[in-house]
Amino acid sequence: MAFGLKREEVKRWKEDVENGRVAILTHYWLDDRFPNSTSVTKVGCSHIEKLISWGEQYNLDPKWIHYDGKYPHFDLFGEKQLEILQKEGKWEQIKRFNL
Repeated sequence: MAFGLKREEVKRWKEDVENGRVAILTHYWLDDRFPNSTSVTKVGCSHIEKLISWGEQYNLDPKWIHYDGKYPHFDLFGEKQLEILQKEGKWEQIKRFNL
């Protein structure tokens, strides 16, 4: 279950992904499979090679890409999530989701 987002944020993320830009979006998220995570960061791009290349700099395995229709993306949790958000300068997302 995702929550803590404004409709405009989701719309902008989807547009960026569809247009081949690497887009980063964090939201609150609860899933029994990940009991220690209260948020997830989705990093998407419709140009798979561009997404793979982006992920390589953070040692993300291309096998971890979630091929979600028009919105292929990596799901980031925990320490890796925080590390990447810091390196990408996403301070507002870190603060907003108490990472």
